[in-house]
Amino acid sequence: EMKRSEQRRQAVFAVYQHDLTGRDLVDTLPGGASLFVRALAHAAVDRAPELDEAIDQHAHGWSVERIQPLERSIMRVALIEMLHPDAAPADEPIPPEGAIEEAVESAKTFCGPDAPAFVNGVLGAVLRQVRENARAG
Repeated sequence: EMKRSEQRRQAVFAVYQHDLTGRDLVDTLPGGASLFVRALAHAAVDRAPELDEAIDQHAHGWSVERIQPLERSIMRVALIEMLHPDAAPADEPIPPEGAIEEAVESAKTFCGPDAPAFVNGVLGAVLRQVRENARAG
């Protein structure tokens, strides 16, 4: 069984390839992708407008268009697990901080030197807002 972090990465790259090439998500998912990978990737694509709005809102001074496609894909996938944990159910749901941590690790591995701090800042700001809204009822 492939590690969850590796599965998240598969979902990220499928979303990224879909975004970049316009190919159907079904064609960019790896053969034999787990149910979790497929659900995560499909949710990230289906909810892209909502997720991009959250990114845009917290990407102070950056327009979503300026964000590298891979960074955007990393953040979309993390946001699915943060905001819509039921979209890709896992036996052990990841806490939001864990989703952010994994996104930052992916940014460190695959993106430019500024990406990890940027991804961390945007996702952290989304999480703070969600928690404030929950407290406000």
